[in-house]
Amino acid sequence: MPRELNLYSLIIRIVLSLFIGGILGFDRGRKNRPAGFRTYMLVCLGSTLVMITNQYVFQVFKSGDPVRLGAQVVSGVGFLGAGTIILTGHNQVKGITTAAGIWTAACCGLTIGIGYYEGAVAGGIAVFIVMASLQKLEGFVRKNSQAVELYIEYDNTMPLSELFIYLRKNDLDIVEIELAKNPSLINICQSATMTVKGKTKNSHSVILNLMSRAPGVIYFMELY
Repeated sequence: MPRELNLYSLIIRIVLSLFIGGILGFDRGRKNRPAGFRTYMLVCLGSTLVMITNQYVFQVFKSGDPVRLGAQVVSGVGFLGAGTIILTGHNQVKGITTAAGIWTAACCGLTIGIGYYEGAVAGGIAVFIVMASLQKLEGFVRKNSQAVELYIEYDNTMPLSELFIYLRKNDLDIVEIELAKNPSLINICQSATMTVKGKTKNSHSVILNLMSRAPGVIYFMELY
């Protein structure tokens, strides 16, 4: 494949960037995640065009750094990714995977734009495997973990120490706890996020089962 910038290589790079960006975005769109098909295509295409422009300036005007604009993309696309990261009312961080995917799509675009097609294809395949296939492995690891991070809402008339006693009686340890302030719930219940750890391999299911029967706990959910 041609490495020099010409009409043939221009078409190859643009088509390849749309293809790889579309493949990465397709999986996100299929899972109804933010920043889907079109976003990934645009990020990958934009990064490719930046590197094409940089190479054009270097070849035509015989001056400048051929990777200078690419360096700006690597740092600048971080602002786009940061906009997808949010902290929910349950102190749960959302959107980190989306932000990482956007940044990686930009890196694939830069690789295509400079003409390193093999690296772009290999990198795109690797990213797709991570995004599409390893989610099941992540879920398996989480379910077999001995520690579970939880958000709970509990009766504000009950001392929280009663919950601690209940968990310790069932061989569970509270590794970390953070009390949350929610003005809309203050007259009904209190809320907290905590990490509870068991001692056996099936601790994950045991912890969730015990929390469903815990005294004073009105509502709970596992945080990912």
